[in-house]
Amino acid sequence: MRILLVEDDATLADGIARALRAERFAVDVAVNGEDGAHLGATEHYDVAVLDLGLPKKDGVTVLREWRAASVRLPVLILTARDGWSEKVAGFKAGADDYLTKSFRVEELIMRLRALVRRAAGHAGAVVTCGRLAFDAQLGTFELDGLPLKLTALEWRVLSALMLRAEIVIDRGELIERVYEGDADVDSNSVEVIIGRLRKKIGATMIETARGRGYRVTAGEP
Repeated sequence: MRILLVEDDATLADGIARALRAERFAVDVAVNGEDGAHLGATEHYDVAVLDLGLPKKDGVTVLREWRAASVRLPVLILTARDGWSEKVAGFKAGADDYLTKSFRVEELIMRLRALVRRAAGHAGAVVTCGRLAFDAQLGTFELDGLPLKLTALEWRVLSALMLRAEIVIDRGELIERVYEGDADVDSNSVEVIIGRLRKKIGATMIETARGRGYRVTAGEP
């Protein structure tokens, strides 16, 4: 999963980004509204964290521009004050959730996971496909009821596939959802990760759609 964090407070942005990366999310950080608006409109993200009090372009304006351009990614806004009018402005602009500073980063992570899960169309926390189960709220995987250990990149790829189980995801989209914007990505990186995942969950559970991408499927035991 890839997150866009738009926050001008360098200390807060660094703390949030480190916490999210520790949970295996890929994170791109923008420190002003203009950069955040551009990234959100041109890159693939699973969710955005958007501060309302930004330089160059405020968060409400950024959000309105995204929605006017049919950018559908879920957005959680950060507000500096516990004022109802500021929250209302954010929701009217198209926000999906909010947190008031200061907040516990653990709560932020849980809210972001819930937004990503609901955006993918899953009402319940646990997504299953054959022998594989993904608790999208806790971020954990089980295979045949036993915990599955994954690297950060393996987790990002498999979570993206599981949230749209049985649907082919384009290879290019997988790359965009797995790597941060400044990453040096090898052309065969996704194939390598898919190969490692097949060794861990079974070769038949991830199918290759030639010339298109990959999908996770119930497969055969």
